[in-house]
Amino acid sequence: MIAVAAPSALLNAGPGWGVRLVGIAVVVTFMVSYALFRDWERFGPLLLRHPTLLAADTLFGALLLVSAGPDTTLAYVSVCTPLLAGLIYGWRGAAVFASLQGVILLLVHATLDNPHTEPAETLILPGLCVIAGAVGSSLRKLMLHLGEATRALAAVRARLAVTEAVDAERARLAREMHDSVAKTLHGVALAADGLACSAGSARMDPALVKRQAELVARSARRAAAESRELLTDLRREGEPGREVDVLAELADAVRAFRARCGAPVTYSRTDEGGGGGGLPSVPPAVARQLLSITEEAMENAHRHARAARVDVRAGVRCGVLTVGVRDDGTGLPCLPAAPDLDRLRRSGHFGLVGMAERAASVGARVSFGRGERGRGTEVRVEWPLASRRTEAGHDR
Repeated sequence: MIAVAAPSALLNAGPGWGVRLVGIAVVVTFMVSYALFRDWERFGPLLLRHPTLLAADTLFGALLLVSAGPDTTLAYVSVCTPLLAGLIYGWRGAAVFASLQGVILLLVHATLDNPHTEPAETLILPGLCVIAGAVGSSLRKLMLHLGEATRALAAVRARLAVTEAVDAERARLAREMHDSVAKTLHGVALAADGLACSAGSARMDPALVKRQAELVARSARRAAAESRELLTDLRREGEPGREVDVLAELADAVRAFRARCGAPVTYSRTDEGGGGGGLPSVPPAVARQLLSITEEAMENAHRHARAARVDVRAGVRCGVLTVGVRDDGTGLPCLPAAPDLDRLRRSGHFGLVGMAERAASVGARVSFGRGERGRGTEVRVEWPLASRRTEAGHDR
């Protein structure tokens, strides 16, 4: 509107310095308005601290208004000044600048050589300035309330995010404890019960009591070692840039399980090209979850399925890291291929629930099925190697 009114202002200005002053006023008011519009985040705080800047802009606009006349579009631009003052300074600033702009408009009408307007028409624009100031002040209050509500909502969301993070960490630690220390401690309790029964019998066998006491001691040491391993692994997952050779870790886990439980567990590679190719290392969080799922599957096959043989196979095919644990045990009735967590929880299969949650936490897919010839159970975990870049980005 300043640009549209500029020709009228320049034509009505006096020759010489009049035209120059009006031209300067056009450039200054236009550039100031454009700068405020484009870089409000930078100039807004400056305008808040120095109301005189808005007053100076109002005076430059008054110079244009005197030259162009009150019947041009520039007169309606003056209504924006009390509106902006109300938004920035509240009702006091709106009152001051509405009064100032109204006085300027009345003075411009008074300087006309042949005024042909009625008093009501003369007071229209000053009245609009008062209304615009009231609207700006009301909008300021509304925006302040909206800002307070937004901050309160952000605080609530932050608290909810913290609560969800704490719940997720609790669930994670519960899975870790369930899959390692809790099972070993359960074995310690069973061994201690057997020791108590043997020690309290009428015909106590010292050799049997000694073996049971040694079993309790070994199990307790195993629980302490698992606790240290759990803490070490949890701390290791937070190390940025560190990666793990998961297939080597799987081989070590199978050997350790076989030595500890005496179970007939075998491990083999199923990589493309015969298994000799190297596998890109994976982030510690992914390796931890894959190892925990494998150990849980081996434990279930040994303890619950009464399997005579357990085969662990791992490798890369078509860009997917696959780990499978197959046994020839009793299997599980009505076992779904796609895990339904609610159904598994209702049926009490918390170990399977933990496997599914672990796989989902690193973007892997776990499936449950029958073993060879319909006997036993097979647990298969698939992790796309393309997810490795995403995990690395999260670690960074």
